[in-house]
Amino acid sequence: MSFSYNTKTELCKTMNNSQCCAAAECYGMLLYCNTFSAREIRIITGNQKLGQRLIEQFARAFAIKFDILPDPEKTGKRSYIINDPKKLSYIYEIYGFSPDNLIAHHVNLGVLEEDCCQRSFIRGAFLTGGAITDPAKRYHLELVTNHLSVSRETYSLLLEMGFYPKETTRAGNHIVYFKQSSGIEDFLTMIGAPLHAMELMSAKIEKDMRNSVNRMVNCDTANVTKIIDASAAQIDAIRKIESAGAFESLQDKLKQTALLRLDNPESSIKELADMSIPPLTKSAVNHRMRRLLELAASIV
Repeated sequence: MSFSYNTKTELCKTMNNSQCCAAAECYGMLLYCNTFSAREIRIITGNQKLGQRLIEQFARAFAIKFDILPDPEKTGKRSYIINDPKKLSYIYEIYGFSPDNLIAHHVNLGVLEEDCCQRSFIRGAFLTGGAITDPAKRYHLELVTNHLSVSRETYSLLLEMGFYPKETTRAGNHIVYFKQSSGIEDFLTMIGAPLHAMELMSAKIEKDMRNSVNRMVNCDTANVTKIIDASAAQIDAIRKIESAGAFESLQDKLKQTALLRLDNPESSIKELADMSIPPLTKSAVNHRMRRLLELAASIV
């Protein structure tokens, strides 16, 4: 199962201890579900745990049952439907609206006055309209609805709750989303999925460590390559001096450094400095190498 599926399964274990929180969660589910109109409520999900939670939460919030339930033996996507006009009117009234004159859905913040109800509302929105990518691949969590005002008001609500999401549109849908791992971790913890928040944190730590190791390896590789290239140029210069018969006429200190380089082609300047007798500074060896390179360059 996907990370998103498993996150929603964890959320379905969250307890709503009051009727108002159950109603708030159902509110989020309805505003972010497939269909919430004066003629029908239709919620489609492939998560059986979520399907069971729908039945339980609607019973707790409204004391009503779904008119059409999926076949228990059915696999894949399942539809949970309410089409009884009386039930639909009652649900609309709970949230302060009338199905007969509602032009566009809005979030009635009057039914979300308590902090616990706000958290429940956001949880419901995520359960039916949310998705989160596998954090091992990238960080992305989103809430998707086809109601513009609902998306804008959810965005504002999240800001009031201390979150900093972003907004966009895609294929006619309105999206509130997070791209930062820390924001997603806090969001998951807030709505009742601390285990998956911890899993995301673990994935981030592992990814950061892997990136750090890669950077160190790349840095070491670059340093080794630099040493090898420099050593090759220095050895070529020394061989050129030898071929020209000028090696024996070198000052003893230059001759000593040249021989060290020929005997230790893979060593760094610092290592050559330590091997010198007496030991030299890195700057001193660098100076001698430049002298050898300049001498080789002067030989025609």
